[in-house]
Amino acid sequence: MPDRIPAAVKRCSWAGTDPLLTAYHDAEWGVPSFDDRHLFEMLCLEGAQAGLSWLTILRKRQGYRRAFANFDPAAVARFDARRVETLMRNPGIVRNRAKIEAVVANGRAAISLDGADGSLARYLWRFAPKKRPVRGRAAGKVPSESAESRVLSKALRDKGFRFVGPTICYAFMEAVGMVNDHLATCFRYREVERLRGRRPPPQQS
Repeated sequence: MPDRIPAAVKRCSWAGTDPLLTAYHDAEWGVPSFDDRHLFEMLCLEGAQAGLSWLTILRKRQGYRRAFANFDPAAVARFDARRVETLMRNPGIVRNRAKIEAVVANGRAAISLDGADGSLARYLWRFAPKKRPVRGRAAGKVPSESAESRVLSKALRDKGFRFVGPTICYAFMEAVGMVNDHLATCFRYREVERLRGRRPPPQQS
């Protein structure tokens, strides 16, 4: 969490409606992530959000971590039909069979990436936009998908991932810092840009 945030700072409009959203916006959203487990978590959680609010998912985030082995892809890949049935009775997560089975499928897809693909981080970050916007977004100008998210969506589906449509992929790219969609007026925009410039994405093998 950034230190000493003034009470009157300007944020993206969606971040000021709930303390949990505010904390997520101020500390995590848009920060470049190259950690395989965190990337797997965010990809699965963005899929779980489909048709729901992000606040609903944030409120269940700890429940998801407990239910899905702290998002260890290798552990999740071993979940069987009996485990899925148990998860269908778990109030700590969204009890939607297709979404639960998608997390298991995503674990299997993640561990099936071969040497040519590299780690999950290396694989995902190759789809990040090559050019950064000159300045932050304006209100009403944030897209719901992009050319890159459409390419990422197709690539992930070809690998066996589920609940990875272009809109979900774009939300994922925003969350993990592949794009910086903090508004130009948001106090986090410049801070996230500095983080993006300081830590380059993993090199491809």
